Amino acid sequence: MALHLVKLCVGADSIDDLRDWVSHRALSAVAAGMEPHSSHVTRMVPKRMEELLDGGSLYWVIKGQVQARQQLLDIKEFKDVDGIKRCELVLAPQVVETSMQPKRPFQGWRYLEAKDAPRDLGEVGTGLDDMPDELKRELSELGLL
Repeated sequence: MALHLVKLCVGADSIDDLRDWVSHRALSAVAAGMEPHSSHVTRMVPKRMEELLDGGSLYWVIKGQVQARQQLLDIKEFKDVDGIKRCELVLAPQVVETSMQPKRPFQGWRYLEAKDAPRDLGEVGTGLDDMPDELKRELSELGLL
């Protein structure tokens, strides 16, 4: 069973903001002759890499709610220009909207067991793309999404 990560999506106010950022990064990568993936650099390296790369995703917390995920393609350790050990999370270019799940603020990332991960909205039903975020949030809090 896959293991996931959850992380705050700093600077994004909505899933559309995240999608715009990912799209911009993918277009820049293609223009440079590289694969159209995005990546996120973090300081801590996950110790459970094998489990994460067995179908795991990075779940994004936006405005206090887990709202989206991107599949983890690779995890690379490296040292930055100051010699500090870092971790690059290589992510698929698709941003998958999930049912909203409240999440309190935290630093860094946390592991997320598959049984605790929110469902993809595509699994819930159709017609949710046109629904306002606030209504999705309220329905999620009521346990209806």
